[in-house]
Amino acid sequence: MQAAAIVLPVLAMAMLSFIFARPARGCKVSLTRMRAMTALELGAEEAQDTVALRKKLPHSSNQVANNYNPLFELPVVFYALCLSIAALDLTDTFFVVCAWIYVALRVCHSLVQAIIDVVPLRFLFFGSAWLLLALMTVREALILI
Repeated sequence: MQAAAIVLPVLAMAMLSFIFARPARGCKVSLTRMRAMTALELGAEEAQDTVALRKKLPHSSNQVANNYNPLFELPVVFYALCLSIAALDLTDTFFVVCAWIYVALRVCHSLVQAIIDVVPLRFLFFGSAWLLLALMTVREALILI
């Protein structure tokens, strides 16, 4: 199987990150937060500590922003893993199918978090993606040993 087959899910995952990080969404998050800060009479200096700020703001102003960070945590491992599979010429049907399922799970996780934010459902998608990524990692390690 060609290495490009494992790179396509990487590109799809990167596109998901850009969709949720697009400038319009960033502006929406910023405007929502600024409105909430104004309503709560919070000054700009209170935005220096974003963790503390999130605790003061209503959930609605944090909901979309909360999806942004997870797109740059475990997916980074996914990118490295898939690119190493391609570079080492280990691409096969198992890895490609797993990679596409991982992307689908992350899309579902992002949509749930950004739209309805049902934590048990979100955790189901996140946990499933985590397990799949662990399986891919262990399989690659076993192939290389």
